[in-house]
Amino acid sequence: MLNIINLTKQYDKTLAVDNISFEVKSGEIAVLLGPNGAGKSTTIKSIAGLLRYTGSIEISNFPNKSLEAKRLFGYVPEVPALYDMLTVYEHLEFIAHAYNVSNYQQKAEILLKRFELDDKRDKLGKELSKGMQQKVSICCALLPEPEVILFDEPMIGLDPKAIKELKKLLLELKEQGKTVIISTHIIDSIEEIWDKVLIMNNAKIVLVKTREELAQEAQSLEDIFFKVTEG
Repeated sequence: MLNIINLTKQYDKTLAVDNISFEVKSGEIAVLLGPNGAGKSTTIKSIAGLLRYTGSIEISNFPNKSLEAKRLFGYVPEVPALYDMLTVYEHLEFIAHAYNVSNYQQKAEILLKRFELDDKRDKLGKELSKGMQQKVSICCALLPEPEVILFDEPMIGLDPKAIKELKKLLLELKEQGKTVIISTHIIDSIEEIWDKVLIMNNAKIVLVKTREELAQEAQSLEDIFFKVTEG
């Protein structure tokens, strides 16, 4: 579970995130939407523990910057940050040792095969395309089997087959009781898989709706997004 209470982040005189609170439960896929400058990126970086902020962020009831939380948290950034001189498989080995994942070899092989990287295992990070780097980043985030996983624009750079596989995987994570948060600008890319939408605008959460609530109101995700962000 992810629980955010009164999160605020200010850069000099700019209020990037203004006292927002929300939670994403276990077994739930939440999508974070918002126009440019809404505060999404700052919120994401705060959840990942990359920024100082005021308020509270808990991952499975642990403060997000604690070691306990970090062991339970997976993060796929918008821009993959691979090591130039490590091979694809060495990235997975590095993560396995960093998170003390025992018997990781079989898990690594399954992930590599699933994202069609098994024949790229010896390629260096710098030799990979953006899409390949994104796949490696996803594999690294999932290898430790985290309880809470944050995906920032995960579909960008992926080919159609990889996008289909990632969507299937996201639904599997939900069935396993994982907490999944997806931040994206591409509403169509997550249309069929989300459970809860969180829409940000002007540094605030301006709407929280479940799929069932939106269906009862006979509104599409795209319609409600433009309604609350553009009036």
